[in-house]
Amino acid sequence: MKVQAQLLPGTLDLLILRAVSLGPLHGYGVLLRIEQISGGALLIEQGALYPGLFRLLRQGLLKADWGTSENNRRAKFYELTVAGQKRLQEETASWNRLATAIASALAVQPEES
Repeated sequence: MKVQAQLLPGTLDLLILRAVSLGPLHGYGVLLRIEQISGGALLIEQGALYPGLFRLLRQGLLKADWGTSENNRRAKFYELTVAGQKRLQEETASWNRLATAIASALAVQPEES
């Protein structure tokens, strides 16, 4: 049984950008992709996802076009813009620096007397 991780504030946009960077997706597909790429550790609720998608559209980091989903329903498909690709690279680098710093701090052992 996998333990689910809590999403840290400010990470939803990064996860959405990463999921969409792997190929165009409709909203529910973004949820499934995040769950898949996190090995099931991250489950995003639709109530959080759709405002995030709208926010990223407004910022020009995503673009959306109507298409047909796998179950033959009309759906909005999201793709990264050039600005979205740049933001994903910047945010990924920033996150990796932070994760490295935290890992270093947690690895410090108390000095033995």
